[in-house]
Amino acid sequence: MFNFIVEWMQAALTFFYNITVNLGVPNYGIAIILLTVVIKILLYPLTVKQVRSMKAMQELAPKMKALQEKYKDNKEKLNVEIAGLYKNAGVNPFAGCLPLVVQMPFLIAIFYAIRDYNYVSNPSFLWINNLAQTSPSDPYYIIPILAAGTTYFSSRQTTTEMTEQTKMMMMMMPLFIGYLTISFPAGLGIYWVMSNFVQIGQQWWLNRKAKVIGEAG
Repeated sequence: MFNFIVEWMQAALTFFYNITVNLGVPNYGIAIILLTVVIKILLYPLTVKQVRSMKAMQELAPKMKALQEKYKDNKEKLNVEIAGLYKNAGVNPFAGCLPLVVQMPFLIAIFYAIRDYNYVSNPSFLWINNLAQTSPSDPYYIIPILAAGTTYFSSRQTTTEMTEQTKMMMMMMPLFIGYLTISFPAGLGIYWVMSNFVQIGQQWWLNRKAKVIGEAG
């Protein structure tokens, strides 16, 4: 099953590369960007579900704190009350993780797809010497910096309650992503950065729609 996803990714990459050839600008970097945009569009319904779930969880946060304070000495009762709170509000606390879980096979698959792809020409892109290689092909480390920056901005965009733990996670996760990007093929870094840019745009659109609906109501 996983090999099928890798083969599908490579076939899709070939398809988009052929589009760039037909347009007169043959480039694997552009093909990866096009592939990323299509994947994010396909996953958009899950993104909507994630945003709604996160918003609902944030709205329930005050009630959650009240229950935790009320039943701090009775964990069993606390769990029952929290489950009832979720049920009455129609909220699934795990729904916000679904898009990430669904995206992981694609992320892993595109790693192997880019690394093992049979390139018919040199896979360079702008300042990147070779999309299939790691950080030496990106001598200025622009992709890792963009990966860290867009990850932070995307996380900040969806976070309303800034606890100390949240602040720590928002600082550590982008740095961790940036570090990982250094050891990954540059093409995968482009996929991650472009995916974040599309995610930021989708989040902005959803926030704008919610604001318009709120003002109309």
